[in-house]
Amino acid sequence: MSGKVRTSGPKGRIPALVAVLALLLLALAATAAAADGPVVKLSKSQAGTGGSITVSGSGWRANALLMMLICGQATPARGVVGGTNSCANSDGRAVTTDAKGSFGKKLPVSEPPVPCPCVVHVATVTGAKSQADAVLQVAGHAVEPLPAETAGGRLSVLTDTRLDGSGGLLTWFGAPPSRTLDFTVGNVGTSAVKNPVFQVGTSHGVFAPQWEEQEWRGTIEPGRKARIELPVDLAAGAHGDYTVSLKYSGKVLAEQPWGVGRPWGVTLFWVLVCVVVPAALFRIGMAVVDRVRPRRAGGLRHRGLRLPELSLHRPKFTISRTPAEAPTAASTLPWFTPDSDPGTAGRLSAPHDDSQPSPSAPTGPTTPTRKGST
Repeated sequence: MSGKVRTSGPKGRIPALVAVLALLLLALAATAAAADGPVVKLSKSQAGTGGSITVSGSGWRANALLMMLICGQATPARGVVGGTNSCANSDGRAVTTDAKGSFGKKLPVSEPPVPCPCVVHVATVTGAKSQADAVLQVAGHAVEPLPAETAGGRLSVLTDTRLDGSGGLLTWFGAPPSRTLDFTVGNVGTSAVKNPVFQVGTSHGVFAPQWEEQEWRGTIEPGRKARIELPVDLAAGAHGDYTVSLKYSGKVLAEQPWGVGRPWGVTLFWVLVCVVVPAALFRIGMAVVDRVRPRRAGGLRHRGLRLPELSLHRPKFTISRTPAEAPTAASTLPWFTPDSDPGTAGRLSAPHDDSQPSPSAPTGPTTPTRKGST
């Protein structure tokens, strides 16, 4: 009986080890890419005004809306020092990532309002904040060194920002919405920070935020933290999706979305105005027309379809009587009319004399009669 016996030697184990190592390297590369966050790449590192470049990115959130801007006074290490005020906002472009978090779109090259060094700044518009920068040299644009970093105390946001408060009845009728921006900062520098001045900005949609400086009264020692509350107000009647941004020393520290409801009370007010005012004008007009309309014969005015007022009057009968006559009690009964009064029926049928004999006429045997005296 003969047979073959398989033996496993070093030559059979090498391909399996190579496959396992390749899988490990791919997993490590994916982990490193995820740890690095979103990435932005440019088709050209230098371009002049009037041209265009292709901006591509990967590692972003799926189906995220992004904004691409060319900004001055910025580097990938320090970010955009002056915020979006240092960017060419009018020539920015919006782009949406695909299901894998990638995108690619052309961006026109324009000069930012501040000198270079310049970058292409890409940041999310809604949702969780993510941003990335890529170096771009704008040909012919001035170049100046970045402002030196301030030594000493530095503040960093330690907790997520939140908006406290709610709207009331006045806000429902168009009053300015207001909230309180609540967050905690820590001093990661080497010296104390006294009365820090923050910049709070509010933006609607893709528009640049409107910044307002607010001073917090207090001192934050090195290595300490403090809870800070800053008021945030919008214009009267504001509604829609807003974004509240917090900036300190020219660097944006946090952003918080704010959904403002529509002031339906204002809409209800205008609906009532559109209904009540025309009805009142119609009533006034009808009253004027009724007053200036000429009278008809008999002194009555004609008023549309209104039926003439009918009044039932009880017929009155007047019987001329002599002063000596007095009404009898039977004629005053309510169930008899002058025509059916039994006390007066004979009188109305034929005239006769009801006069009483005069008391002054003498009655006696001396009065002559028709037969003669006796």
